Amino acid sequence: MTIPNHITLDALRQMPIGDIVALPAEQLALLHEEVDAALKAAKTLKDWLDGAIGLRYGERASQARIAMAKDTGTVRFADGSVTVVADLPKKVEWDQAKLAALVETIRAEGENPTDYVEITFGVSERAFGAWPESIRRAFTPARTLKTGKQTFRLLRD
Repeated sequence: MTIPNHITLDALRQMPIGDIVALPAEQLALLHEEVDAALKAAKTLKDWLDGAIGLRYGERASQARIAMAKDTGTVRFADGSVTVVADLPKKVEWDQAKLAALVETIRAEGENPTDYVEITFGVSERAFGAWPESIRRAFTPARTLKTGKQTFRLLRD
């Protein structure tokens, strides 16, 4: 296959994966930069459009929630032939210090706190790495290392 000096993103869409793998590193880096720029532009455009939609329907969605006596969740209403589905998710955050105090109160009253709350323990990886070897050795059986999705950045000189 003859590789042109610069492959466009449109051409890239049509290429077999094996041909893409065989591209020179410089070409991969250029394509990666173009894809990142296109993604950023698309995200910016989506944010702009979502903002306009929010301005158009935000108050109406709020009024629909009030009419249904709810602060969060999904409401539906029509705008001409379009059904607008507005979702305002609930995001609850719990004060960890207050929960810890409540757990101790429950425990002191002879109850099992796990009947009421989820209790989890965690160790920061930075702290674990800074501990003396004897402490790390004690905690190691409770530690499982999992990896996330590998990513690559291609930086041209």
